[in-house]
Amino acid sequence: MDTYLLIFIAILIIPVTAQILININYKKYSTIKNANNISGFEAARKILDSNGLQEIHIVETKGYLTDHYDPQRKVIRLSSAVFQTNTISAVSIAAHECGHAIQDKDGYLFMKIRSFIFPIVNFASKIAYIVLLIGFLTYITDLIWLGIILVSFGVIFQIVTLPVEFNASKRAKEELKKLNILIGEENEGAQKMLLSAALTYVAGLISSLLELLRLVLIARDN
Repeated sequence: MDTYLLIFIAILIIPVTAQILININYKKYSTIKNANNISGFEAARKILDSNGLQEIHIVETKGYLTDHYDPQRKVIRLSSAVFQTNTISAVSIAAHECGHAIQDKDGYLFMKIRSFIFPIVNFASKIAYIVLLIGFLTYITDLIWLGIILVSFGVIFQIVTLPVEFNASKRAKEELKKLNILIGEENEGAQKMLLSAALTYVAGLISSLLELLRLVLIARDN
């Protein structure tokens, strides 16, 4: 089978497989209520308060798995399913976002690097494929390689993101145990949830690396 086709298939399959994994675990643990009957909002508030982060607000937002921490506004946004429910998945996701807030408080290095390079990566990502398209249409080699360099900025961003996400999950697991938010085997469920979520970032990075390789091979052949 053609090398380009193999890479293209891998780029499609890897992130889809990771998304299926997180959906399976999310659906499983979103039907299991935690013994303490604590909602995602209550778990997040408890974790934040115990870490001296009373000033951080927790708000409900629309969407499916749209949960995130906003370091600029110092706000944790939780999707309705996480904010309102008292399942293992809800408190796991809420704890993960609190992990990012704690990283922000502690000045976690990789989070600072990610915040610093984000504007550059955002701009590069917007124009990368436009530059590549022009380069391929006009057969201007320098433009093609410039486009590939711009694409590589996004890959670098994903590499920096990995330790941020894994560390946030580690902090989340520690907080859930320390504060007895989850009990016994519930912590194992949380670990599976957090691991599958982290693996989506790994899958995304692998796909981006393969896409970069595909572009390099095309540029070389041209």
